[in-house]
Amino acid sequence: MEVEIIVSLIFFAFFAGAIDAAVGGGGLIQTPALLGALPQYSTATIFGTNKLASIFGTASAAYTYMRKVKLEWKLLAVIAVTAFISSFAGAACVSMIPQEIMRPFVLFMLIVIALYTFMKKQFGQVHFQQKLSRKMLILAGLGGLAIGFYDGIFGPGTGSFFIFYFIRYLKVDFLHASALSKIGNFMTNFAALSFFVPTGNVLFALGLMMAVANVFGSLVGVKMALKYGSGFIRILFLILVSILICRLAYQMFLM
Repeated sequence: MEVEIIVSLIFFAFFAGAIDAAVGGGGLIQTPALLGALPQYSTATIFGTNKLASIFGTASAAYTYMRKVKLEWKLLAVIAVTAFISSFAGAACVSMIPQEIMRPFVLFMLIVIALYTFMKKQFGQVHFQQKLSRKMLILAGLGGLAIGFYDGIFGPGTGSFFIFYFIRYLKVDFLHASALSKIGNFMTNFAALSFFVPTGNVLFALGLMMAVANVFGSLVGVKMALKYGSGFIRILFLILVSILICRLAYQMFLM
């Protein structure tokens, strides 16, 4: 593999880590970069290498958020377990549901999320301190199951769906939702790697080099999120969702 390709992928991994830590969606940067740079490899190998690079950055971001943002451990545990189980199940079912069926549904949902977030200016700006209840745990579990399964079977926009869901149903702000989403994303990545590693679909040397860059990027992203708060994350969230909408629409109608 040429040095120029490796350097460019490390650069994209750093940038992806920073964006992903702040608002999710690092895969929108990292996966296309891998697909463009390594056309000789299978899609499974690209996805496996991407997950290896991402999981370290996600773990770093999750750890930093948990040190800086107060989160309920029981809530984290519910999200983590349900996201892992359902992502594993989604990966096992990936061949049963064609992506051509998933794309229109995901595109519609992202448009609804973007419009809702844009029109409700206070959405995700206030964190409501609530006593942890059975209802909250059930809602967190349902979100982990649904979005985890989606990540295992399709993937694009998982971080955005996690953030929107946690704000809408757990009544947290963008900062707390980003922190919670890192736990969900880490577990869905871990579930995916449990498929890709045994089947040999991971480029370990490249993936680990990208992982180091991803971790450094995630540290920058978390620092920005903690410094500038929910208003900053809301703007990034809207930009990211808009990019994802354009990407999916392009794939559906122009490719």
